Amino acid sequence: MEATVVVGLQWGDEGKGKIIDYLSKGADWVARFQGGTNAGHTVIVGNEKYKHHLIPSGALHGKRLVVGNGMVVDPKRLIAEIAELKEKGVKVNLTISERASVVMPYHRMIEDAEEQHRGGAKIGTTKQGIGPCYSDKIARYGIKFSDLIDPQTLLERLKSIVPIKQKSLEAYGSTSVIDLNEIYKEFATYGEKLKPMVANTSVMLNEALDKNESVLLEGAQGTYLDIDFGTYPYTTSSNTCSGNACIGSGVGPKRIGKIIGITKAYTTRVGKGPFPTELHDEVGEHLVQKGKEFGTTTGRRRRCGWLDLVMIKDACRLSSVTSFVLTKLDVLTGLKEIKICTKYFDGNKTVNHFPASLKQLERVRPAYKTFKGWGYLSKKYEEFPEEAKMYLSFIQKELSIPTELLSIGPGREQTVVLKGLKKQ
Repeated sequence: MEATVVVGLQWGDEGKGKIIDYLSKGADWVARFQGGTNAGHTVIVGNEKYKHHLIPSGALHGKRLVVGNGMVVDPKRLIAEIAELKEKGVKVNLTISERASVVMPYHRMIEDAEEQHRGGAKIGTTKQGIGPCYSDKIARYGIKFSDLIDPQTLLERLKSIVPIKQKSLEAYGSTSVIDLNEIYKEFATYGEKLKPMVANTSVMLNEALDKNESVLLEGAQGTYLDIDFGTYPYTTSSNTCSGNACIGSGVGPKRIGKIIGITKAYTTRVGKGPFPTELHDEVGEHLVQKGKEFGTTTGRRRRCGWLDLVMIKDACRLSSVTSFVLTKLDVLTGLKEIKICTKYFDGNKTVNHFPASLKQLERVRPAYKTFKGWGYLSKKYEEFPEEAKMYLSFIQKELSIPTELLSIGPGREQTVVLKGLKKQ
């Protein structure tokens, strides 16, 4: 059996939570491979809304869940999420990689001090300690779950790390004090609670594939928040493209089959950074309000704009996407005309690929193809208005990748299954 990877093709918030929940019906395992509490997934079942930040979205189907080694995990938040799901009657069958990194209190303290120090040049982080935790992982100051569940090792690691982190805070002009003893007591307790869930998840996932069990590898955020290919420095601190699914889960490249990319029918982003197709008019306001474009983690209002195929084409190439899912198509319903960006202009020069330079991204002008809007959508593609079919057909033709699913609302039942759209 081969694993399936799901990634976002934009700046995150593409509706991955709902789609992974839908896809996980047919999976035996669902594993997260990067990110932490900075990622928020929302799944709506009936009148109940479930918000995940750390636990994979397959939880509601009772699947085997894995927090992969590529994740950075706040154990306090993880324990709280497990408790919240159990209170709602959800059985959480979760295993945590012994190699996953632990988000510590001083990571948030340092992140806050860094952002204050930046002043007007703030990145606009979620203040969850994600960046400093990943930084410590690379600098080899990190604490792994294998350390967390061993009290003696945890204490030794803290004794060597905390003085360095205290110096870092002082360098930023912070007067905050890291209390080593309090952190040790608190986190040793978390380690004791979570110890039964900690294991070598790479071995587990590969053994599952050997047994012909299906594995879904779930990404967080989106391609253009990737630390290498995103709008740096306005990115997250990990790799969000499909290549990291292997590193972050311990499943080798030859074991990957399908790679599903998810995009909204329009574009959104949170926080600062260039946004070529951003709208500042009543259409942009329509997208915000009808799409309920407010962050799951921060509650921040999302910036909205037209669908950008320059972005999507490059994202599909970067992750070798084999099929894609288009979400929030219903949000476009009611607009008189709908636009899709097909290329950029930088002066007289045509730009067909997403630039690395933020200055160029701020400078480019999007070129649009305009479509007539539609007034309704059916739950069957065959009954869609011709205007919607033309819009969808154009996207598929431009991407040359089959469409797997369409999402026409937040509920599970508001999903249209396709086997690749026919050309109009």
